[in-house]
This record gives sequence, C-alpha cells and structure tokens, in this order.
Amino acid sequence: MPVADFKIYSKMLDNAYRKGFAYPAINITSMISANACLKAFSEKKCDGIIQVSTGGGEFASGLGRKDAAKGAIALAEYVHRAAEDYDVYVALHTDHCQAEKVDSFLIPLVEETEKRRAAGLPNLFQSHMFDGSALPLNDNMDIAVKLFERCAASEIILEVEAGVVGGEEDGVDTSDTPAEKLYTTPEDMLEVYRRLSEVKGGKYMFAATFGNVHGVYKPGNVKLTPKILKNGQDALREAHGDEAYFWLVFHGGSGSSQEEIQETLDYGVIKMNVDTDTQYAFTRPIVDQFFRNYDGVLKVEGEVGNKKFYDPRSYLKKAEQGMSDRVVQAVEDLKAGGNTLFGA
Repeated sequence: MPVADFKIYSKMLDNAYRKGFAYPAINITSMISANACLKAFSEKKCDGIIQVSTGGGEFASGLGRKDAAKGAIALAEYVHRAAEDYDVYVALHTDHCQAEKVDSFLIPLVEETEKRRAAGLPNLFQSHMFDGSALPLNDNMDIAVKLFERCAASEIILEVEAGVVGGEEDGVDTSDTPAEKLYTTPEDMLEVYRRLSEVKGGKYMFAATFGNVHGVYKPGNVKLTPKILKNGQDALREAHGDEAYFWLVFHGGSGSSQEEIQETLDYGVIKMNVDTDTQYAFTRPIVDQFFRNYDGVLKVEGEVGNKKFYDPRSYLKKAEQGMSDRVVQAVEDLKAGGNTLFGA
C-alpha cells in the first residue's frame, strides 16, 4: 500500500464526498498500532488515514526525549516503509495542533517535507491539522491562512477547525467551554471559506463542530446536532454556487450511533477521527491476558512465572488484533469498505 501523494489524496477525499462515505482517521502511537490500521484497511479494501497527535508523537519519541515532532517523524517514516506491502492507499495526517504548539510541532513537520521535496522524495505527511478553535475566529484564520500558504506550496492539505470540540484529548480539556461554542454557525463557515479561498491552489478540510465531544459517554449524554453541517453547506452553496462545498471532518466520533454517523455522511463528512474506541480495543486483550494468567505474568510467591505470558510479544499481538478489529468496524460504520482507488 503506497502512501498517497497529493493528487491521489485529493481524489480519495473527493471520492468520499461524491459517494457519501468517510475515511476512518486512526490515531497511532507506535509501530504496533500502525500495523493494526494497515491490516484492517487492507482487509476491507479501503483506503484510510493514519494520524499522529502531539501527545502520540511525544510518546513515540520516548521518555528520554518527549519530542512530539521527532516522534511523529519516526512513526511516519515507518508507515512509509510498511505501507509498501499492502494494496490500498493510506494518507498520513497530524491531529489537533493548537496555536501554542505550531512552532514546536507543525512547523518542524512541514520543514521535514520541504527538505524531502528538495531532495526529490515524497511528502512525509500528506495533511496537517491546525486547531485554532480556542481563538477568536479572525485570529484563528489569520494563523490558518499563513500556514495554508506554506502547506499549499508543498502540496500538503490543511485541516482547520472553527468551534470547540468538547471533552479532553491529549491533556487539552475543553469541558468548561460554554455550550454555544460547541456549535459552528453558518456565518462562521462562510468566513472560513472566504478566508481560506484567499490561498490559490491549496486544498483543505474543515472540522466544524456540532456538539461533538472527545471521549466516550453513555447514550444521551452527548447532544449532537448534525443539521449544523447541512446548514453550513447550504449557506455556502447559496452564497457561492453549487460547486462550493466543504470536505468536513467529524471529531469526537467515538461512541456515536450509526444513525448519527450516517447523517453526517449525508452532509459532506469525508473523514472521521477514531481514537478513544481504538485505545480501548488495544488495551482490552492485554487486560484479559493478565487477568486470566495472573500467576504466569507475575512471579508470585517465589515462583518463576511463565514467559509465554509475560513476553510482551504475546499480549501485544493480541492488542494489535483487537485494535485492527475495531478499525474494521469503523470502516464498516463509515461505509468505506471496497472503496480503494488503488489500481483504479
């Protein structure tokens, strides 16, 4: 599975928009979680998106470094190598990068791609996310436009966000955000389109918010309003014609009902982030092995334990399979199976 270039990635996103499905965008923190994604995408004949957050990159760099950019670079380089053995496309993306982390995370990654392109190599990442949702919209777009200009020059797709996704992810807690900030207005969406249209030749994705929340909550605790996405798309077409539309991104999708997911696909969602559910799917088989084989995992009461249970490979293989199974479910939920452009 070769990593998609700009032309193929753009076709992937437009294919999803035209056909009414979305790509699962799965956060990874290790080679093991990357392998889980590659396996699942290949099994379902589905192109997909693998992404790294600032926290994921920091973790991957190791406790001795905690360098988010270097960890993200290492994970991306691994995916480039591993993807060669599969038969669907994958794109590499970075998740939420807040304004205060742009210089330490996003810019070094853009620079890495610029160096690669100068040497005749393909882009390291195919898209990046700038999350300026905590800022006033004008300030958010001021930063986004500058980043978009630089990304467009290197054929990198930029994802932006207006409105705040609730909950907590990677240590960023927005649970105290006023309710009205959790919903992007049509006026906000039109302003995003106006500002980003200033950059010619670039392509972008837009994470509009409609009550979505990071994490998993009991049914009824999260009040999604997907019609907000429709209202924004309708306002855009009314103002700029039928050919104007957003490639929309659904953040905080873990735990959503199939009906809610389907409704967002009808309104132009082409990418849905899945992280919390895959974290649990990775961890659950490990817990099962430890609980079922307590005396083997630990050297209890002077015994020697059982190496086949405490060898990390024994439980991490199960973790990889558990996560892969959950990615397969995400592919099915998003109606992406069988939609690979590989070989087309």
